[in-house]
Amino acid sequence: MNCFRLIKLEEEAESMKHKGTEVLETDRLLLRRFTIHDAAAMFHNWAKDEQVTKYLMWPAHKSPEVSREVLEDWIFHYGEKDFYQWAITVKENGEEPVGSISVVSKDDSIKMVHIGYCIGKNWWHKGVTSEALKEVIRYFMEEVQVNRVESRHDPRNVNSGKVMQKCGMKYEGTRRQADLNNQGICDASGYAILAEDYFS
Repeated sequence: MNCFRLIKLEEEAESMKHKGTEVLETDRLLLRRFTIHDAAAMFHNWAKDEQVTKYLMWPAHKSPEVSREVLEDWIFHYGEKDFYQWAITVKENGEEPVGSISVVSKDDSIKMVHIGYCIGKNWWHKGVTSEALKEVIRYFMEEVQVNRVESRHDPRNVNSGKVMQKCGMKYEGTRRQADLNNQGICDASGYAILAEDYFS
């Protein structure tokens, strides 16, 4: 491929309109930026719980100080237009976060974002995660103008896959022993929704 063709492809791909972590709202939820004052809630509501982090790639936090250090890093990056990290809050509970949803990786050349999420055990099976993911998908499709929103889960974590399905994401297959989480080497089941799926 010659350099002119490569430049043209790159120019065509530069259509994602990165906007950063803006406040998003649904009927029940407010998705907002974290603040340093969320450290205690983050620790107690989900980050310290080994049952919550069982299939995740980061270990349960040992103290609120660990949660605070994580938040300090996230807050530092909020000035970047392509950084997306939301606190999930349930309106009836006030401003206290019950989980997080974020872009864990992205590829501007194909207009793709990969979403990860985590929520406290007290809010499992209440539709909170799927409501948050559905709004994040809307934001990326309608405002950031991505072409592909994807996610993955350990197939032993069945409920995570159900969240993706509820949000219109299509199952694309399971890669064997292709990932690593707190249970060790694991399979990875992938889901995605394309702009053509979303807008149809």
